[in-house]
Amino acid sequence: MKIYTKTGDRGETALFGGRRVLKSHLRVDTYGTVDELNAYLGWLRDLVEPPTLREMLAQIQHRLFTVGAHLASDPQNQLPTPDLLPQDLESLEMAMDTMDAALPPLRNFILPGGHPAVSACHVCRTVCRRAERLVVALHETEMVEPIVLQYLNRLSDYFFLLARQLAHDLGAEEVIWKTRG
Repeated sequence: MKIYTKTGDRGETALFGGRRVLKSHLRVDTYGTVDELNAYLGWLRDLVEPPTLREMLAQIQHRLFTVGAHLASDPQNQLPTPDLLPQDLESLEMAMDTMDAALPPLRNFILPGGHPAVSACHVCRTVCRRAERLVVALHETEMVEPIVLQYLNRLSDYFFLLARQLAHDLGAEEVIWKTRG
């Protein structure tokens, strides 16, 4: 099977369900941003060592594929899509609670960086926030399952705490943001 179909040569693509839309359509931009996040997450996963963390990140990648499937589906032609479950939110929350309990309290804004894995977490966090904003914009015009927005919201928080946890574990300095003066 060839990877190219030539059906998008005029700037259109098909949603799951068959409807064709422009590649600049907000829905396409939204699931494309989730795909971008998943690619960055794969990079992050390649940068970390602990097997349990690598497994958690792999599970998140699977959930992001589920989010992408929801977003790539035509809301006018409901097809079954993979499940995103409340347990997926709970898994992120439990991981965040564990990390937060082990970290010193955050009293200042911190700058991204300090180690490649920490920086990759911050890239994931910011792309996740962009995906979340696009889902909000899309939901203003078309139906989006509420759990999709909830998952992306939790996930961006997870990446922030993971960046802090990795900085701590790797002995990387958390650089405090300082204003001039």
